[in-house]
Amino acid sequence: MSVTTTPHLNFRGDARDALEFYHSVFGGSLVVVTNADAYSVERPEEAGQVKFGQVTGGNGFAVMAYDVPASVSYDQGEKSSFVSVRGDSAEEIADLWGRLSAGSTVLQDLAPSAFSPAYGMVQDRFGVTWVLDVAVAYDPAG
Repeated sequence: MSVTTTPHLNFRGDARDALEFYHSVFGGSLVVVTNADAYSVERPEEAGQVKFGQVTGGNGFAVMAYDVPASVSYDQGEKSSFVSVRGDSAEEIADLWGRLSAGSTVLQDLAPSAFSPAYGMVQDRFGVTWVLDVAVAYDPAG
C-alpha cells in the first residue's frame, strides 16, 4: 500500500493566480475546474473561481487549491502552515528558489544550514509560506 500527501491550499479569489504561479515555478500539469464548470455556483460573481485546482509535476511535486466561497468563513491565519519542498541537490533547490522567491518576501535567505546544504524560507504574494531545502539522511548518532 502507498500513500501520497498533497498540500491543499485555500484562497479567497486568488486560487487560479496562485496555481498558475506554482505551475510556472514547478512545471508539470495544471488542472483548474471553476464553480461554473462544476455546476456549483452559489453567487454569480464566484462562477469563475476555483472549485478544484491542482499542479502536479513529474518530479513528485503536487499541490491542490481552491477558492473558499464567500458564504463560508475563512481566515488564512498567521503561520497557519508551511509547505515544504525538499530536493536532492543544492542546485535543484536553488533553481526552484529563484523562481518561487520572485515577488515573494524572503523570510530566510537560501543558504547552507546546520542541517542542510541549502535551506531557505519565503512567503509568496498569496500568503503561503514555503520552506525549501536539500534532503539529507538523519544520523541520530550525530
